[in-house]
Amino acid sequence: MSSTEDLDYPQILFQYNNGFLVSKIMFTACELGVFDLLLESEGPLSSDAIAERLGTSVSGMERLLDACVGLKLLEVEMKSEGAFYRNTELSNLYLTKSSPKSQYHNLMYYSKTVYLCWQYLTDAVRSEEEMITFMYGLNAIWSICGRDVIAAFDLSPFTIIYDLGGCAGGLAQECISLYPKSTVTIYDLPKVVQVAKERFVPPEERRITFHEGDFFKDPIPEADLYILARILHDWADDKCMQLLAKIHKACKPGGGVLLVETLLNEDKTGPLEAQLYSMNMLVQAEGKERTPTEYSKLLAAAGFREIQVKKTGKLYDAILGRK
Repeated sequence: MSSTEDLDYPQILFQYNNGFLVSKIMFTACELGVFDLLLESEGPLSSDAIAERLGTSVSGMERLLDACVGLKLLEVEMKSEGAFYRNTELSNLYLTKSSPKSQYHNLMYYSKTVYLCWQYLTDAVRSEEEMITFMYGLNAIWSICGRDVIAAFDLSPFTIIYDLGGCAGGLAQECISLYPKSTVTIYDLPKVVQVAKERFVPPEERRITFHEGDFFKDPIPEADLYILARILHDWADDKCMQLLAKIHKACKPGGGVLLVETLLNEDKTGPLEAQLYSMNMLVQAEGKERTPTEYSKLLAAAGFREIQVKKTGKLYDAILGRK
């Protein structure tokens, strides 16, 4: 087995994992009439105009349109007034109701009948088992992407590190592996911490400690560096600002915060994984995926400076802000 083949396996798995997201984005755009509206319009339309005409939320429609661009169902043109969208030939031919080759009704059958039936393919056990499955999944992600985001910047000056929402400790273990002089504390909810201690972090790993609490409600201890990995994308801007301001206040002078997120391109063209995850946030949480500029603005507004962005070439990227 060659190293090239080995590197390709995770990408194949991510594609399979996101398959249902792709389908539902296409189904939703069809059902809302996005492709029909753009076919009837005299030229490209902005997301605001599309949202107004179709009676949808502006932010939700913008993310839906961007995901459709990533799927090659729409094209986008950046103008001084913002992003303008138009159909691709594929969408005009197969996704509009008026086309002789329209697949609209077939897609609606899949969306409203088949898609719902497949939710019961596995009669999964919900409760603690689901949480543990999530923790194993997150550790699996960090086994592939963790070292890249931790190594994106030189973190050796930061010896006291708090991983906020560190879950099962996969990223914390990558951190102490690369920076043996540092200690990492996983700050998470009591139930998560208990499971992490019992199942994921070996007792002999003394440089990983635990702090039980809710970092939105409870005090955040002083540290050199705070890691927020896949945290801010769960929340709207105001909640992100609340947390970042709280971290800035607790952070030692010269310390910093490391954001680990899937970054959107500034020009709305992708990457597709980030566009799919942003749609997932729309239905699962109150947040969204963001561009480097959007994250940098949040950090700057909270008081952080010397903000740097590093693209890793993997699923997750890194942003470092200093106090």
